[in-house]
Amino acid sequence: MAGWRDNLALGWRRGSAIRAKEWIQIRRDPSTFGLVVVLPIMLMFLFGYAVSLDTRGTRIALIDQDRSLASRDMAASFHANSYFRVAQMTGRPQAQAALVRGDISAFMVIPEGFEAELLAARPPGVQMITDGSVPNTALIASNQAQGLMQSWVRQRLFEQGRGDDPRAAAPPIGTNIHFVYNAELESRYVLVPGAVAIVMAMIGTMLTALVMSREYERGTMEGVLATPIGIAGLVLNKIIPYFVLGMGSMLLCVGVAVFVYGLPFHGSMLALLLLSAAFLTAALGQGLLISAGTKNQFVSTQFGLLLGFMPSLLLSGFLFEIDSMPQPIQWLTYVVPARYLIPSIQTVFLVGDIWSLFWPAIATLLGFGAFFFWRVTKAIKRTIA
Repeated sequence: MAGWRDNLALGWRRGSAIRAKEWIQIRRDPSTFGLVVVLPIMLMFLFGYAVSLDTRGTRIALIDQDRSLASRDMAASFHANSYFRVAQMTGRPQAQAALVRGDISAFMVIPEGFEAELLAARPPGVQMITDGSVPNTALIASNQAQGLMQSWVRQRLFEQGRGDDPRAAAPPIGTNIHFVYNAELESRYVLVPGAVAIVMAMIGTMLTALVMSREYERGTMEGVLATPIGIAGLVLNKIIPYFVLGMGSMLLCVGVAVFVYGLPFHGSMLALLLLSAAFLTAALGQGLLISAGTKNQFVSTQFGLLLGFMPSLLLSGFLFEIDSMPQPIQWLTYVVPARYLIPSIQTVFLVGDIWSLFWPAIATLLGFGAFFFWRVTKAIKRTIA
């Protein structure tokens, strides 16, 4: 009996020593803390606060061709509604240009004779042109607009004594809704081009997140740094093979999108290649900076997911409308490179070459890439600590 107890006590002490060693290792390894504390908090914050399937603050334009008391009153009801941010415009060309640039998601035209039709108890016609390249926003915004107009008609009839209850049914407003760029609201027309950008973000960041850390872990970094080449040249030559791989992966994804899923491709290959190259510059630079800073493959992989893939998926406008996010999160999206690529690639597929949209995106992405590469050259030292 005593021997059994001694063996049990000895086993307990040995186990305690192993557990103590693991706790010490956990305290010394910051990546473990990040995985069990920082990552869950960040994900809960993003899903609970930042991302939303609701659409609020949808940017629309109103064109009042009737200029009557009734049309101004209905326009005021849109201005006062939290679901819309309304810009008053003078004509269709101005609104169409804003829609192409992405400044608005839809525009409404209140035609001449709107008030006369309303007074005659005939359904007045209102036209709504909506950007179908964002199907969820287009559908919800059109439904919200129709509901708001019906509520306005009911309230107006009640105030004029032509109805006993403002909640009662009212003569409908004849709303002509037209979805441009994606008339059938096919979700794959939006998701597949966006997925091309997500794939490039994942490949670009994850591949290069292992480049430097692999050298440090294998002990070959000293030999690499001993090569008679400058740090900038070293970084550039390290990154070129992965740039070629990333562009090849992009072309493969585009081929699948067009020839397998049947997506339209209204733009040019030149625009697609320039946008993709600019984005890969930023993604590869970000991954290389993570790799040079962590010097550990496992930690680099986790940071690549946390700083590269997750923001590209959640904060780029790919799955969730940026305008529906809280204002601080909207500001945060400006430092997510995928935010600038996804609408541009969707435009190449569904609309065509809109260079006034592409050039600012390309310049911003190249700016991200230049910053990351500059930081990488500062992070890599000739001497190994």
